Amino acid sequence: MLDNQVDLGSLGWDEFFQKFFLPYSGRDLVPGRIASEHRGKYLVLTGPGEQLSGTLSGKLRYQSNWRGDLPVAGDWVAMRQRHGDCTATIVGVLPRKSQFVRGAAGVKTEGQIIAANIDTVFLVMALNSDFNLRRIERYLVMASQSGAQPAVVLSKSDLCSDPKHKTTQVAALAMGAPVHVVSVVNQTGLEELPFYVAPGKTVAMLGSSGVGKSTLINYLAGKEVQKTQDVRVHDGRGKHTTTSRQLILLPSGGLVLDTPGMRELQLWDEPDLNKRPLPGTPPGIDQAFSDIASLADQCYFRNCSHDGEPNCAIQSAMASGADQARFRSYQKLQKELRYQERRRDKAAHTKEKTKWKKLCRMAREKAERKRGG
Repeated sequence: MLDNQVDLGSLGWDEFFQKFFLPYSGRDLVPGRIASEHRGKYLVLTGPGEQLSGTLSGKLRYQSNWRGDLPVAGDWVAMRQRHGDCTATIVGVLPRKSQFVRGAAGVKTEGQIIAANIDTVFLVMALNSDFNLRRIERYLVMASQSGAQPAVVLSKSDLCSDPKHKTTQVAALAMGAPVHVVSVVNQTGLEELPFYVAPGKTVAMLGSSGVGKSTLINYLAGKEVQKTQDVRVHDGRGKHTTTSRQLILLPSGGLVLDTPGMRELQLWDEPDLNKRPLPGTPPGIDQAFSDIASLADQCYFRNCSHDGEPNCAIQSAMASGADQARFRSYQKLQKELRYQERRRDKAAHTKEKTKWKKLCRMAREKAERKRGG
């Protein structure tokens, strides 16, 4: 057992990580938790008020098959501390309890891990012009895939003339996830948030720019630990205050991970990390849309596309006045995941084909050198 187990416990260390650290024991290695990453250098927490500057070992970098094999904010790592200074070499990444993954922005066909080892995801949306039910649905799907527990935080209630109506709309699609309506300006609705960041627990803040994530972190910390900016007056949209993901240790002993506002929020399904309840069913979709998934189970045909088949429970519900916009959102997110899956399969096929072409070329060149010699 590690001598500094108590200090590590305040950072979220438990038996899960202790078990996976065993292969590194006895090799002059110590555990630490990634607080942030900037241009290949990592800030690693090793206890309350203790931190090191870490870089990746060449072996770890070389053996990584995709970016998800490398550390991200929230990860636990094994590292070798360099004696005489506050630096270390990171040699391994411990398995994750949870991870929030999105499709990488741009044209790349790969996932991007936003946060790791999160207990609760605060899905933050402001009750001003940022309010968007479809975006909350998308966040809920991604949170369901992550392995963390979602909680919706509707911020800036002081800027909304009818927060109760919007809260009712969100609660109807949150599928049991807690919904908190808060205003830091008026100091209302905030009293339940500190319970999520008990000692050793980690909360990630996710939301668009300007929804008040940094302001909420400052409230939880009891002081200004993150800079804040006013939103633009003409459209109520926010400015990017947080520019990189950062894990912050709060005075209470809990941790909060701040993330930049995300311009793109593409869904991503990592098959190795999510167990699908039924073949071809995207994980997260049926959890975030459990009302529609329950109706789909009542359709006469198991592979019903809900588009003209007889005895379709969903089409019957739509005809009886059910929320058609929610069903269209469900279909859109399903199609998006299917598209990502097709792109990933195509990319994997191309990568494998390129690899074999390279191996065949190397074999031919080797045979030609033998004949020439």
